[in-house]
Amino acid sequence: MGSGPALNKRPIVIAHRGASGYLPEHSLAAKALAHGMGADFLEQDIVLSKDGVPVVLHDIHLESTTDVAVRFPKRARGDSSFYAIDFTLEELKTLRLHERGWRDQGGQHSAFYNGRFPPQPGLFQIPTLEEEIALIAGLDKSRQRRTGLYLEFKAPNWHAAQDYDMVRAVLDVLDDAGYLHRPGQLYLQCFDDKTLQRLHHELTSPPPLIQLIAENDWGEDSEVDYDFLRSPQGLEQVATYAQGIGPHIPHIFRGKADDGSALLTDLVPQAHAQGLQVHPYTLRKDELPAGVADFDELLDILLRQAGVDGVFTDFPDLAVQYLDEQQRRDVAP
Repeated sequence: MGSGPALNKRPIVIAHRGASGYLPEHSLAAKALAHGMGADFLEQDIVLSKDGVPVVLHDIHLESTTDVAVRFPKRARGDSSFYAIDFTLEELKTLRLHERGWRDQGGQHSAFYNGRFPPQPGLFQIPTLEEEIALIAGLDKSRQRRTGLYLEFKAPNWHAAQDYDMVRAVLDVLDDAGYLHRPGQLYLQCFDDKTLQRLHHELTSPPPLIQLIAENDWGEDSEVDYDFLRSPQGLEQVATYAQGIGPHIPHIFRGKADDGSALLTDLVPQAHAQGLQVHPYTLRKDELPAGVADFDELLDILLRQAGVDGVFTDFPDLAVQYLDEQQRRDVAP
């Protein structure tokens, strides 16, 4: 059975790719802002460079969040994508991060979320995992905080097919930085159950492991049956190697009934029955589920009604403010 931190404490706020509602995702600036906003954990998605260095990037390819097509126009693979693993760290450092989006044939950038940070040339770079850990540790010291890392192994099976051991490369960085044995300061997550099982068995005292849950038709890089993992039998299996699950919001909240009440699944209570934490993704004020009036209502549905243990959000300041206000109300005479 899962043995993570005790349930029913104040829910944690996980800055999804940093304060990505305000600055380009996974830039060091977005992480510094999320730290200043009081997020409990900052998320790191990890892929590898050609020379095997763990870098913080959500996708295994580069064109959605960098200017790679402008700087290295002839380096795409046959599928027209530019893969991080085809570039050395030195080459990756020449790229500039920008708000997630796409470029038309004329090179004009269009952002996925129009109201977010505008494209600016030259401001942001792809950080290495080592650099990001140094930034967070430094801010913890200067701000007298104890902020956690919430790290995802991106496409570990795909990396293995390219002859790279992503898991070992990441663990080496975490070990060198002293984070592998810091209780309460590290979560490791992955969509692939075999990767989490490897971590469970290979690490003598593993940090909390989180089984990310997708839809089966999303094409994640594993052979996992996510529908099964959401069942009572699947959750029982997850609890043998992990301490929590990271489901998609619709796995918990299905919409509104005719009377306006939230339609909730049994996933959260069933996970809690196995001792598993539940950290759903991703709460965005500019991408609310149908029928939800505003961001506070979404937080209320997931945190107070569904009883989740933490949330991934692009807007960590709003989640922290919500929890602070709820705490004040709960202690008021």
